[in-house]
Amino acid sequence: MKTTTGFNPQYITDSDGQRIAVILSVSKYEELLEDLQDLAVIAERRNEPTIPHQKVIAELKTGGHLSLMQRVLADDNVAASK
Repeated sequence: MKTTTGFNPQYITDSDGQRIAVILSVSKYEELLEDLQDLAVIAERRNEPTIPHQKVIAELKTGGHLSLMQRVLADDNVAASK
């Protein structure tokens, strides 16, 4: 999870000193938009069925999508999770 460290927001206030708007750098603004999009996808997919990690690895191996080194690392990760 990302933190808000480094955002350095600047605030625009009204005549009473109440914050009414925020100024962020374009890069931080785009970062926030990307995070919001990611959260929206997570929310949309919340109720989708999940696939166990071992099954995904097995399917990738069968389909030839894992290199030998990736297979070794995947096997190590599966063994470590048991």
